[in-house]
Amino acid sequence: MTLVLGQPGSGKSSLLQLLSGRFPLENNNVALEGEIAYNDEPRESLDRRLPQFAAYVAQQDLHLSTLTVRETHEFAHTCSTAYFGNHVEELLSRGAQPEDNAEVQATARSLLRHLPQITLELLGLQQCADTIIGGNLLRGVSGGERKRVTTGEMLVGFKLALFLDSITTGLDSAAAFDIISSLRGRARSFGQTVVAALLQPAPEVFELFDDVLLLMGGRVAYHGPVSEVRGYFEALGFYCPPGRDFADFLMDLGTEDQLRYQTIALPSNQALPRTAKQFAAVFSGSLIHQRKLQELQTLVDPGIVEGAHKYMDTIPEFQQGFVASTWTLVRREMLVLSRNVAFVVGRAVMTVIMGLLYASTFYDFDATDVQVIMGVVFSVIFFVSLGQAAQIPTLFEARDIFYRQRRANFYRSSSFVLASALSHIPVALFETFVFGSLIYWLCGFVPEAELFVRYEAIVFLSSLAYGAWYFLLVALTPNMNVAMPMAMLSVLVMATYAGFAIPKDQLPDYLLWLYWASPVAWGIRGLAVNQFRAARFDICVYEGVDYCSLSGGTMGEYYLSLFDVPASKSYVDLSMVFVVGCYLLFLGLSVWALEHRRFEGPEDTSASASTDENDNPSDELYGLLKTPRGTESVEIAIQPSSGKRNFVPVTLAFEDIWYSGMLQILKGVSGFARPGFMTALMGSSGAGKTTLMDVIAHRKTGGSVRGRILLNGHEASDLAMRRCTGYCEQTDVHCEGATFREALTFSAFLRQPADVPSSVKRDTVRECLDLLDLHSIADRIVRGASMEQLKRLTVGVELAAQPSILFLDEPTSGLDAAAAKTIMEGVKKVARSGRTVITTIHQPSAEVFGLFDSVLLLQRGGRTVFFGDVGPQCRDLVQYFEQLPGVSPLQPEANPATWMLECIGAGVNTGDKSSGNAAAVDFADVFQSSKLREQLDATMKEPGVACPSESQAELTFARKRAAGPLVQLHFLVQRSFRSYWRTASYNITRVGISLILALIFGISFLEADYGSYAGANAGVGMLFIATGFNGIVSFFGVLPVAVGDRASFYRERGSQCFSAFWYFVAGSIVEIPYVFASTLLFSVIFYPMVGFTGGIASGALFWVNTALLVLLQVYMGQLLAYALPTAELAMVVGVVVNTASFLFMGFNPPVHSIPAGYKWLYQIVPLRYSFSALTALVFADCPAAGDSDIGCQELRDAPVTLTFSNVKEYVEYTFGARHDEFVRNMGVVVLIIVILRILALLALRFINYERR
Repeated sequence: MTLVLGQPGSGKSSLLQLLSGRFPLENNNVALEGEIAYNDEPRESLDRRLPQFAAYVAQQDLHLSTLTVRETHEFAHTCSTAYFGNHVEELLSRGAQPEDNAEVQATARSLLRHLPQITLELLGLQQCADTIIGGNLLRGVSGGERKRVTTGEMLVGFKLALFLDSITTGLDSAAAFDIISSLRGRARSFGQTVVAALLQPAPEVFELFDDVLLLMGGRVAYHGPVSEVRGYFEALGFYCPPGRDFADFLMDLGTEDQLRYQTIALPSNQALPRTAKQFAAVFSGSLIHQRKLQELQTLVDPGIVEGAHKYMDTIPEFQQGFVASTWTLVRREMLVLSRNVAFVVGRAVMTVIMGLLYASTFYDFDATDVQVIMGVVFSVIFFVSLGQAAQIPTLFEARDIFYRQRRANFYRSSSFVLASALSHIPVALFETFVFGSLIYWLCGFVPEAELFVRYEAIVFLSSLAYGAWYFLLVALTPNMNVAMPMAMLSVLVMATYAGFAIPKDQLPDYLLWLYWASPVAWGIRGLAVNQFRAARFDICVYEGVDYCSLSGGTMGEYYLSLFDVPASKSYVDLSMVFVVGCYLLFLGLSVWALEHRRFEGPEDTSASASTDENDNPSDELYGLLKTPRGTESVEIAIQPSSGKRNFVPVTLAFEDIWYSGMLQILKGVSGFARPGFMTALMGSSGAGKTTLMDVIAHRKTGGSVRGRILLNGHEASDLAMRRCTGYCEQTDVHCEGATFREALTFSAFLRQPADVPSSVKRDTVRECLDLLDLHSIADRIVRGASMEQLKRLTVGVELAAQPSILFLDEPTSGLDAAAAKTIMEGVKKVARSGRTVITTIHQPSAEVFGLFDSVLLLQRGGRTVFFGDVGPQCRDLVQYFEQLPGVSPLQPEANPATWMLECIGAGVNTGDKSSGNAAAVDFADVFQSSKLREQLDATMKEPGVACPSESQAELTFARKRAAGPLVQLHFLVQRSFRSYWRTASYNITRVGISLILALIFGISFLEADYGSYAGANAGVGMLFIATGFNGIVSFFGVLPVAVGDRASFYRERGSQCFSAFWYFVAGSIVEIPYVFASTLLFSVIFYPMVGFTGGIASGALFWVNTALLVLLQVYMGQLLAYALPTAELAMVVGVVVNTASFLFMGFNPPVHSIPAGYKWLYQIVPLRYSFSALTALVFADCPAAGDSDIGCQELRDAPVTLTFSNVKEYVEYTFGARHDEFVRNMGVVVLIIVILRILALLALRFINYERR
């Protein structure tokens, strides 16, 4: 058992990832020097099989949120133990008779079957085993339980080495002790090597390890036995004072805090080591280091190594075979799909609605109306291709989890890709059968079973191919901001060159390869040939017309030739073969991308301020510093702002609080917190601490609450509670595009009262930066910050608000001991300024625990075990528990917080851990009959606590929010513009796509002739596609951005930081310059390249209308992101809206062909007005006969049934694009934009999907 300690940025995580083979060397410019060996086997020889022997538990908790704890562990068990389970007899029978091993084999098989349950019990997860894991917006297990799920997932299996990174973060000290103690037992029993990096190990946990490795700035300052480390540093002149946890003492070395521990005066020519380089140099010359070097050349236990070698030689790279692994993944994918009810139901409803809409629109079409039939065929393939894009957010979530599990060799990349593809088949079957059947039988396709089956096969295979294409895009792109626009661009290219909107004969020769490479085009060809080469159309005379004499071919061949579709019947089968080939190609490329091109980086490797930056600090300067020998602590220089008090001191009381969700979580909890004091809420993981804090802070969004919550003796209103409190959540949710300084400034200016001078607010920001040691990264953006940095920022944002009551939920979780102590000392000073502070905390060191004035202790089941003052050196609390029967007394040097939790049976093991009769003590009942309870009741009756006081008026606020409207607007708009500017993946992508779209159409129509019938149709078709896809790319592009910002919006809105209205205004304004800039780039290239005439004025109007169209789609995307619970569902609804818009824009079908019952849809479809305005601007503008404008050109080569004299008349009649309605259409677009913004504002104001 080796413990790795070090300050943030010292290299702990990187070391563990390197040793476990998880460091992504292939994706980083990293040079790895030195040798790593496992039982004398070089790392290179075990590289691909290493994860089977070495488990790595990461800091981040990434899980499928809809799976339960048990299901997550059972999946890991299946992936990690299958080979051993199938070969247990062979492995155990080596060198012995089978009958001798019968009992051992039976025991081993039983162990394998029950291993997930054993792991659950080991980690204390039995009670939540059937609870879903959840996430930021989905209620599930607690943070501590989620951390244990992460640990258990990687511990399942038979690993020889365990590398554990901060596995006790978020756990109470008793649970941390139990887990590390269990790991120690496993290491002793099974000969495992355990290396753990812990942030705040308690003394009891520290003593469980055999060796300790101390890192400073990437260098080794000590690596040796735990029993010798104290003596080693005392010999150097550093002494750990009483009351200081020894692990915390070690991590203070090499920092400014090491001055506290200097105990001896050295000769003038000899100095104590102060930098990482100096500590490493001293250690390299020590006897302990020399012994370690000798141990590297010596086998610890030849027997263990020999046994491990035999085991290692037999284990393959993956525990399961390819087929079994794929089936395991398929079952998990189907389970996840079944839990995503909103998405599944949404897609089913979308399929039925769109099927009925298309079928009724094209009901019983005329078999000779080839324009309509080709339009139906195009719409079927287009809907299938667009509909699969809704799965992209789900695929990104699965990709992050895949990276971690693939690094652990849970399964092959090919199994993951194939399983995802197979799990998509049932959905594709349902969608294609329902949608395809409605279209086929209602629209009037040839009613023959064989043709119907071929039709369904093409549609089904197309659905699979597009699903695989989007999967490949997810594997190849870094995030959704890039993937979504690229997905829409790819659909655009495929649809543009599919041969419908722009016929094949209108394409330049150098672009014909796109026509033959487009899966959309092959699908359309297959369906068209399947229809027109049917027996009933494969004749010469049809409805009195002899097509053989007219064109030299049958009726079906004639109509196929009008769209230049090859007439051979073989194209039906060829289209299926081509689409299947694309499907397999996309799957194969996805396997390659996931295996060799991963968008992952090493965790938590950001460097903090290095102590090596100045390897030779000034001795003169060092000599001026006072050596604090004999002092207990060093005071932090940061003082709370002095001057006028800008808050009202508030006494918070809560009486008889009951809370129940699925279970009864809190049972009659009472207590209070006074100004100037710090109150700790403690208890084992899952005892209800966070729930209690959520309830009393008015943050709960569900469940049933009973009881009273009072501020200065008055019933707490929701407004008063939110205005006067700051709430530091467990999860670190922030605007990722802001810098650390900007995030603090935003909180200070929007949450401190308006009458506080700006200079004071900026001083508050500087104090928070100093207090939290964030100066070195103050101007770094939040995106990409480490967990430890994000935790500091979470605390800082609430401190900057300067509230009357400060709630802190696990503020030290994820921090090292020094940072935890620094922050809590700062919080203590905040409390001393007259504020009320309530904190949940899991693993406080003795020093941190001593900072609290009172403690409310909960046991499992949500009942109070203790509430009262801690007392000097925790004497009051210790005396209370020591006088209870059977409780072992507190041992010298023991941490009172850890001892207290052990007394009440906290931790992960079942039953109480107390010795003697303590197991029979019901501590909650004891408290109810104690003097402490009487004191609590007496205090609650005092005026100003649980009953009103004449000297303290009810806390009221004249305004709902601290900052004025203009201040809110200023900071929200400023943050939005800065965040957008820094989100390059979103804005560069959309600008790049605008450029690509313009070039695609410009090159395709470089020498277009719009005077002919075919040319006019092609030109309008080009505007149809350009209009539709310019908008839809923007629609799908904004969804991940808007959904991603929603969590931080909920947090800030919950604190009454700003009004939803001003957030809405900022979100509206920030898009405008980017939309107009990207569409300007599109217009200045597109308009002249495709040969449009009309001059600068017409070009400017074209640009403005295109910008309004894109803005409309962006705002529609924001509306759906605000109004719907998930990005997937928003995309499903978006597909329905946009597909319906394409159907009734007036191009396919043309205006005069839209059924009378659906004319109202033509009138309300938003995109119709943009399409009509742009089409009229270009093709229906003819001020006077004979002008050179496109609209004035004679319509040539038109069918004899058409009698239009020019392009303008034809376009106005066929597509409803009237030039005299241009201004009206433009005004309607603006009106629709206004309506969408109003709906978005209402969604922001009244819809909240946060679940607490």
